[in-house]
Amino acid sequence: MIDVHYWPTPNGKKLTIALEEMNVAYRVVDCEIGRGAQFEDDFLKISPNNRMPAIVDHAPADGGAAVAVFESGACLMYLAQKYGQFGGDDLRQKWEVNQWLMWQMANQGPKFGERGHFARLKDAQGDQSYALRRFDDEVHRLYGVMNNRLYDRRYLAGDHYSIADMACYPWVVGWEAQGIDIGEFKYFHRWLRELEQRPALQKGMAVGADKSQSYSDMSPEELNRIVALLYNQRARPAPETGGIEE
Repeated sequence: MIDVHYWPTPNGKKLTIALEEMNVAYRVVDCEIGRGAQFEDDFLKISPNNRMPAIVDHAPADGGAAVAVFESGACLMYLAQKYGQFGGDDLRQKWEVNQWLMWQMANQGPKFGERGHFARLKDAQGDQSYALRRFDDEVHRLYGVMNNRLYDRRYLAGDHYSIADMACYPWVVGWEAQGIDIGEFKYFHRWLRELEQRPALQKGMAVGADKSQSYSDMSPEELNRIVALLYNQRARPAPETGGIEE
């Protein structure tokens, strides 16, 4: 059984899509990020970067103790390797998949996320026009990267649907809210239309649709605590004693 520490964000949905596509039994463990669950000590033992999602495999291939994996891309690679699906069938396919998975992790996800952050912030923290322009342009550029890649390939890694496609899809379903004219990117649009017809992908996308983030029942003090916890984070101090010294 695979535990998925999850909240219905694009990064979380990457994993539920993959697990549904692989037809693997899994259990969703709620990680309510809007209330700071990702900072709890038990979760930090699984995901030391205090970011969701993460997985725990209670039946790893080596027969040993449970294996915990954090970072959504690493989780996808783990699942693809364990179940022998969607990670590439040979050396060349595997590295096509890995390249585009890393592209998503290093480019699409972070840049789309920053655009969303500054769009939500608007001018509450001063003039955001430069940040908005920068990340609007970068998001547009990245749609172009996908469009050009899909010009002569059915999927991002070639002719085979893979974890790279699964990783990218949840980030682009909001293309309209991201200010994208989909008519500019017809090869991307063809890919998007094809993927959205996949029943397992639809099922993975729907996980957690009943979960919502509401702050209306919080006291002002609790709300201020959550805001301070979630934004402008700095390093967490390491324990003073018991560590490896020079």
